[in-house]
Amino acid sequence: MIDTAVRKLVCYGLQKGFFEKRDEIYVTNRLLEVLNLDEMNCCDDFEDVNLFEVLDTLLDYAVSNGLCDDGVVSRDLFDTALMGAMLPRPSEITDTFMKKYTVSPKAATDWYYDFSCNTNYIRRDRIAKDVKWLAPTQYGELDITINLSKPEKDPKAIAAAKNAPQAGYPKCLLCRECEGYRGRINFPARQNHRVIPITINDTDWCLQYSPYVYYNEHCIVFNSQHTPMAINRATFKKLLDFVKQFPHYFVGSNADLPIVGGSILSHDHFQGGNYTFAMAKAPIEQSLSFKGFEDVTAGIVRWPMSVIRLQCEDANRLIELADKILIAWRRYTDESAFVFAETDGQPHNTITPIARKNGDKFELDLVLRNNITTDEHPMGVYHPHAELHHIKKENIGLIEVMGLAVLPARLKDELAALKTAILNNADIAADEVLSIHADWADEIKAKYSDINAQNIDKIIEDEVGIVFSKVLEHAGVFKRNDEGLAAFIRFTESV
Repeated sequence: MIDTAVRKLVCYGLQKGFFEKRDEIYVTNRLLEVLNLDEMNCCDDFEDVNLFEVLDTLLDYAVSNGLCDDGVVSRDLFDTALMGAMLPRPSEITDTFMKKYTVSPKAATDWYYDFSCNTNYIRRDRIAKDVKWLAPTQYGELDITINLSKPEKDPKAIAAAKNAPQAGYPKCLLCRECEGYRGRINFPARQNHRVIPITINDTDWCLQYSPYVYYNEHCIVFNSQHTPMAINRATFKKLLDFVKQFPHYFVGSNADLPIVGGSILSHDHFQGGNYTFAMAKAPIEQSLSFKGFEDVTAGIVRWPMSVIRLQCEDANRLIELADKILIAWRRYTDESAFVFAETDGQPHNTITPIARKNGDKFELDLVLRNNITTDEHPMGVYHPHAELHHIKKENIGLIEVMGLAVLPARLKDELAALKTAILNNADIAADEVLSIHADWADEIKAKYSDINAQNIDKIIEDEVGIVFSKVLEHAGVFKRNDEGLAAFIRFTESV
């Protein structure tokens, strides 16, 4: 049985183009080495191999023979080593990518994305478990995802990670040194990982895909050096340079301050991909004009957050104006709108920028951010407030800003139980788990006169979308009312 599984994996690698027929014996012996086997006696050819079933068979063998523990972390470390034994060196992957790029940028990324899936770096079996839907709102259809693809660590792995020595290599999950790294109990294995070196704004960066793929071809563009996140003029240059090279992708950056930034502020990086979010579809609802930049189309976007959209065929003009807006926003204070550039020496204002190509024009969305906190809102004034934490309390980063809610895994079971409780008219406030949703459930029951087994799923999905739109409204600096619009325009006039 183990011989057959090894042979199937070899056939899979050969069919996916990981190696040539000439390398078949060599790759087989590399797999035997990982599995601590001295021989195998299967030479049959297999087609349409189910990678996940084969890996499960090999992992069960490894566990039963003491090669790894039977926890998700240990199994992930081991199956990544198996995949890594079949893959080409990074230089070969880069060479293939560049050859594809001469055909078209899309041909290159199509090939690289398929490669990243086929190597199991992108774990499609887990991503398929994510719960996703589109929710209609006044801002368009928002993407909702309950994230189930990041595996929960088992107690044994958590204990082992706590006792493991703290290593400084690689420095973080985005470092170039992750490529080919064997991993450890507190750091994922990356033997099946290959990155593409690119140059943007005359600096060395790298392209890879997110292993969790929250949307189509979710890529990460990261600095080849471990350097902190920063939003500045060079950021706009890099974003637009990337879009020039990959015009079928958008690319954006998380903000560079806590609360309004992403989960990794220590390593400069962007996120992009081949997807059109609701924010990109949102129209300009208030035209703007900036002195000296009459050639740039500008306006306030109809979106729950505070977004200035710039459009021009000349990317350099966007860079000039975006830098001017950023400098003005960094130092801008409007006490009447509760906007403070700094308090006690701590800066609060920054920008989440997103770049894309729209026809012949370059497009740059500048999302104004502020991370001030108060006693009433200790997690952030422009952060989802406490009444929405039953659905979303995590930071609102780039992905959420554009209109995709990445919601915690707990909601899968909680929402299912909540539907049952509503249909059964149960006392939700008395339920230890569901009580956090009690006020929301009362609002839903008051809103809909007829809730039944046929419409409850749609109702809950739509209402989650409405909550997420409120989350984004909370994160918006200038509120969507007459006073907020007037304050927004006051800022633009100060630029």
